[in-house]
Amino acid sequence: MDNEKRTIRLIEKLIPRSGMSFESDAEVFSLNGMQMLFSMDEFSKEDNFRESDPFILGANLATGSISDILACGGTPLFYAHAMTIGRNWDDTFIMRFSKGVAQVLGNANITFLGGDLSKSENWHYTAAVIGNTDKRPIRRKGARAGDSVYVTGNIGAGNLEAAFSLYENKISGNKVLQKMISSISNRFYIRLKESRLIREYAGCCIDTSDGVFNAINEIAENNNTGYILENLPYIKRGTILAQMLSLPVVLLFLGECGEYELLFTIHPEDEKDFIKKAKKNSLRFINIGKITESHLRILKEQDRTLDLTHLDIRARDYDKCRDYINAIIQWLKERRVANGA
Repeated sequence: MDNEKRTIRLIEKLIPRSGMSFESDAEVFSLNGMQMLFSMDEFSKEDNFRESDPFILGANLATGSISDILACGGTPLFYAHAMTIGRNWDDTFIMRFSKGVAQVLGNANITFLGGDLSKSENWHYTAAVIGNTDKRPIRRKGARAGDSVYVTGNIGAGNLEAAFSLYENKISGNKVLQKMISSISNRFYIRLKESRLIREYAGCCIDTSDGVFNAINEIAENNNTGYILENLPYIKRGTILAQMLSLPVVLLFLGECGEYELLFTIHPEDEKDFIKKAKKNSLRFINIGKITESHLRILKEQDRTLDLTHLDIRARDYDKCRDYINAIIQWLKERRVANGA
């Protein structure tokens, strides 16, 4: 168990909660006979979101806040936030940021309840979302060996966003990279329609807020299984940037800055109907692998196979993100040497 989970367990000994920790993206509780969902997320400068476009920043933070409800197959209903404004945020920045949040809430038909406002050297943003579901809430448990693993979109948008900040010095000295980055908005998607279909068929579901690697590991841990993933659908601009910065493309999968897609499993007997209904509704889902009875965690990419079973490098264990990334790169190098690559 990592340090974060240990801390949560410690707190819950003193402050009991309504359900079990880590079994679902949102808290599930009953209210007047209805199944309700609640989630809360905090974001800050440390999450490495770019601030060059405040509208996109606001929209992405709102999308990220809502995704926990969608991962449970729920409908987000109410939204509240606490905004700590950075000292460099002027009125224009605040208005653009708020319009980004407002557009997401409007598109999802969510009621804004207000919140709290403060000011500090660096910005912080906390959002609380309440939703409900008329069906069983989808949890992280429910996968079994033989299930197919699907994701609602391409992989790597969040880690690409982080790379823009983490490798700013390298990028600023390269005119080609600067031009490419200035043309990338990198907005996250709200998977409302996808969530409605997923809740009809999925064995389990989780969002990729902490990256796809962490998401699939959480599924494996909750269900006492392993997995084999292959042919991951990396975002093209992410692979281009990785190559230009001489970084392993697999960092788009392994890194912990997520893209807030939904990752879920489908039982074999339900898969044909699921695919048929997805096509009927013009929804795109990408099959990236299988759940296995073995506890091995395997990634197959082109001409190599990576055994990720014992990879335990977590961003929270490092004071600096670059040190965390360098530790993963070193681990990958050692695997190549061991395999004679």
